[in-house]
Amino acid sequence: MNLPVVSSLLPVVLLIAAGWVAGRRGWIAPAAIRDLSNLIFVLLAPALLFRSMSTVHLGELSLKPVAAYFIAAGLIYGATLLLRGFNREAAVLALANTYSNTVMIGIPLVGLAYGPEGLVTLLTLVSLHSLTLLTGATVVLELAAAREEPGRRHVLATVLRAVRNAVLHPVVLPVPAGLLFAATGWTMPAAIDRPLQWLGQAFAPMALVLVGITLAATPVGSHLRGALVQAVAKNLVHPLLVLAIGWALGVHGLPLTVMVVAAAMPIGANVFMFAQRYRVAEELVTASVVVSTLLALVTVSGAMALMAPR
Repeated sequence: MNLPVVSSLLPVVLLIAAGWVAGRRGWIAPAAIRDLSNLIFVLLAPALLFRSMSTVHLGELSLKPVAAYFIAAGLIYGATLLLRGFNREAAVLALANTYSNTVMIGIPLVGLAYGPEGLVTLLTLVSLHSLTLLTGATVVLELAAAREEPGRRHVLATVLRAVRNAVLHPVVLPVPAGLLFAATGWTMPAAIDRPLQWLGQAFAPMALVLVGITLAATPVGSHLRGALVQAVAKNLVHPLLVLAIGWALGVHGLPLTVMVVAAAMPIGANVFMFAQRYRVAEELVTASVVVSTLLALVTVSGAMALMAPR
């Protein structure tokens, strides 16, 4: 087994396992899970996203390699909605099919395997990952939620309301706010930057522990088939499509390698947070995150071997 893959995935597995133990032992009351989910979604995630985007300068990014990633993600997202229908569950599962764990697993893995040059390519993807996929998914989710409401409003009112809810969203709003701050050229005062950094650093471990807590109460066996479908779509279909589109766009070498490896990574914890937030497909997404993370031991190693220079 590829050592960088194991060293990057093991902490994720251990954090989920720690949450599972906490859930099984009853250290977290079932009634507290929703409050913990809200804390992560409304406070920790915005801090991470705003601080990450506050240092990004879009004009300096090389966008051609990441275009292959996002074109593939868009095709898979659209195909999922076509197959499952336009509803909240389909929107969340489509996000699960396309949203990689690019930070907690991706950054250490790519840094170990491909060095600073590979990390620059990955960070270009990371800087646009949430902006593109989470914003798009939020708009779709809000539209689907409005469509499912009894006594639906006029279509224009529904669209305007969905767009407003998507913009004023705890995961979406920090992204353009961070980009606007970056455009000013200002430097974040240390007294503000440090708390944001601490809150952002708490997001990934807290979200993964919450996955484990939820997993302890989830009948994984009844969702295993669905979780395998999600994991195969994310860990296998996504990287293969990125590879094909990358070739078609004329992307090769290390940039294409990093994009394919990123696409082969497991489902990111943000998808679980969306399922919790919208109270849809929570058990299936929980099982899918776990199965996808375990499958990544094979798929990420396979992607790295496939893309190795001959």
